[in-house]
Amino acid sequence: MKYYKNEQDYDVIDICTDYNLNFNRGNILKYIVRAGKKDDELQDLHKALDYLLREVEHLEITQNYYKI
Repeated sequence: MKYYKNEQDYDVIDICTDYNLNFNRGNILKYIVRAGKKDDELQDLHKALDYLLREVEHLEITQNYYKI
């Protein structure tokens, strides 16, 4: 899809694969990259933020990290 591509002809999924990103991190990158290129820019940024918060929560739970 053209909103995930750039002039170098690679897309976000290639970066996710190269960096072995999990689902949350891949979606963060996906929504950041496409923000402003498809539909509602602000909605895409909110989606990226949602996945970022999910990833932070996951790490806090799995690493027994508690906010002070």
